[in-house]
Amino acid sequence: MSVTEICENALAASAVVGQLTTAKKDQVLSDMAAAVERHRQPITEANQRDVAAARESGVAPTLVDRLTLNDRRMDGLVKAIRTVMAQPDPVGQVVKGWTRPNGLLVEQVREPLGVVAVIYEARPNVTAEVAALCLKSGNCAVLRGSSMAVETNAAIMTALSEAIALHDDVPAAAVQLIGDPSREAAVELMRAKGYVDLLVPRGGPALIDSVEQNATVPTVIDGAGNCHTYVDASADRTMATEVSVNAKTSRPSVCNAMETLLVHRDLATDWLPGVLDTFAGLGVEIRGCEAVRRVWPKAMEATEEDWGTEYLGPVLAVRVVADAEEAIAHIRRWGTFNAEGIVTSDLAVARRFAQSVNAGSVFINASTRYSDGGEFGYGVEIGVSTQKLHVRGPMGVEALTTVKNVVWGTGQTRVL
Repeated sequence: MSVTEICENALAASAVVGQLTTAKKDQVLSDMAAAVERHRQPITEANQRDVAAARESGVAPTLVDRLTLNDRRMDGLVKAIRTVMAQPDPVGQVVKGWTRPNGLLVEQVREPLGVVAVIYEARPNVTAEVAALCLKSGNCAVLRGSSMAVETNAAIMTALSEAIALHDDVPAAAVQLIGDPSREAAVELMRAKGYVDLLVPRGGPALIDSVEQNATVPTVIDGAGNCHTYVDASADRTMATEVSVNAKTSRPSVCNAMETLLVHRDLATDWLPGVLDTFAGLGVEIRGCEAVRRVWPKAMEATEEDWGTEYLGPVLAVRVVADAEEAIAHIRRWGTFNAEGIVTSDLAVARRFAQSVNAGSVFINASTRYSDGGEFGYGVEIGVSTQKLHVRGPMGVEALTTVKNVVWGTGQTRVL
């Protein structure tokens, strides 16, 4: 079946999926979670084959980590589906309403987008998570994974399809996986105008560039995560250390990991060397500006390229700045609109930082690693939007809906 045919089937199915009751959607999601649990062994075995092939072909360790489904991540996969099931159903929600002077009652009511497509690299968990998010929000899902996860994605899809097949009133096309991992298939999906209502690309710069060049369907870009933490002069030193170390080292391969540490100059001599010792002890390579290298000579010299790099690994760029304004200016120059953090005890500085930084999420005295749909209470996320339309930051079920104006009258007619 061609990509276009898959999208046609999704469009036809969306008329049915969009009308499913909350109870029906939740039952299907419950069956999906149970099916993934039943298929744990074949999914794990398929993943082991994908991981072995990736390592043999020299895939970067960062991508191998994203590809791997160990026992803990398989548990998380099942939990994610059940967490989405427990989310409030956004479909039919009246966002707000008001009555006009002529007596018309205007309501803004949430409804599904229709067909949501996702192109993603490495992460096979996306297959189940996006399927769950789309079903809960009344959308059909069209999934296109990468070649390195082809066996894992197919095994997960087998489990999901088995669950959907238990329900005669739910179309099989509610969730579909494009088996062709070629670039041509991806571009065909990007150009499925008239069938796809939203495309979310989740991958590296090459994928994002391809979408920006080729897509004729509406898109929300899940872009890079060159995230920063600024430690202000007023910061609690212990908190600053704990937040910074967590932001970088808890899982360096993900887009919400800190890539640059910005430090107020008042902390350059009495706090910075100690925290850099901590990072070095955890295997993190430090690349610093001249002021950093003066107080911590083991640092490599940071270049302009370092400020703009999403390392996704154990490398950290560090810069000493004069104040919060210089930190904000640095983030404006090098940030990727994903997640930014500040550690401070000064409320005015915190508010200034939050108002001035252009990012989907700003964290005050907390790790940027919390930039995640699950941590925000969305269950899981379909992606993290690094743009401003139509949604920003981690995207949960509400982000997969739109609003319709439903107007109630009593026979009003317009004169002018």
